[in-house]
Amino acid sequence: MIALIGATGRSGAALARALLADGTPFTPVVRDAAKWAALGLPVAPRIADLADPAALRAALEGATLVISTAHARHAPAILAAAPADARFVLMGSTRRYSRWADAHGDGVRVGEAALLASGRAGVMLHPTMVYGAQGEDNVQRLAALLRRLPFAPLPGGAQSLVQPIHQSDVTRALLAAARHPWKGPEAMVIAGPEPMPYRDFLAAVVRAAGLGPRPVLPLPVGLLRGLAWLTRIIPGLPSIGADEIRRLTEDKAFDIAPMRDILGVTPIPLEQGLALTFAPAEKI
Repeated sequence: MIALIGATGRSGAALARALLADGTPFTPVVRDAAKWAALGLPVAPRIADLADPAALRAALEGATLVISTAHARHAPAILAAAPADARFVLMGSTRRYSRWADAHGDGVRVGEAALLASGRAGVMLHPTMVYGAQGEDNVQRLAALLRRLPFAPLPGGAQSLVQPIHQSDVTRALLAAARHPWKGPEAMVIAGPEPMPYRDFLAAVVRAAGLGPRPVLPLPVGLLRGLAWLTRIIPGLPSIGADEIRRLTEDKAFDIAPMRDILGVTPIPLEQGLALTFAPAEKI
């Protein structure tokens, strides 16, 4: 049995749809039955809160493969509750490589350490920024902001590298990882085809969203972090946190040879992914 934890989240729901389309049986493990029902997918769930060891153990009973798209901080609880012979595909985040400590990255590091120390067969996939999922708020939020600004105020001219990955590639990587015969615990980054300066990524989003050019206005990171609170009170502007601005100053560039060689997944180009994201029915 395949148990899918986090099936009502963006990546989890995308994977659930892919499993259904492929004819692969699975059991969603969710906390909120109503939220699962709202997705309209014809699979009966098991209900469990990841903070309830007994309920989680009951929900995972009989699972030979546990896929979790929930936050990686839950990995220790999932490992403890799963059957002894179960394999694992867990989602982490490249936030675990950030030099800026925060609860999100710390939780991913804890989860990865738990898997690697467990000796259990499986993998934790660390995606870079994911875009293109139903309801995602990365490129859509960026485009919404740029619709209201004639320029893009960014720290240091936005030269830091990013390597975003489309949701379809995340789903393909999860499916490939589920099929792979892992012999022990591993961790792997999954990312877009190649890193690029953030300003180039922004320009590609502007084009895909059908906006006119938005020149980059280089500003000190301290000033932008200090002004971030204004996005919470100005009507029509998406909220942007000070920590998000700080993370724009560090490179997020990764080797994806393992993704290609082990999983057999070659990610789609950014332009193709953005075209899917801003398809006419989904334009903001």
